[in-house]
Amino acid sequence: MWQRLDDSINRLVERVADFLAKWPGFLPLAGLGFIAINFILQIYSGSSYWIVDANLFLHLGLVVAILGLILMRPLG
Repeated sequence: MWQRLDDSINRLVERVADFLAKWPGFLPLAGLGFIAINFILQIYSGSSYWIVDANLFLHLGLVVAILGLILMRPLG
């Protein structure tokens, strides 16, 4: 059972690494997209939702963009 789980996790990691090697700028662009979504939500929805109050998409976008910049070199 554990061997099968290990194999499936290994295949998933290999597929993600191959995708990021083929498209190295995807994660930074996705992070910028999350930051843009946060900006749009700040303008149009005001402060009525907890996602807007917590700036969830801003923080998620920063983490994704920085992670993408860190992984760009070793995977590219």
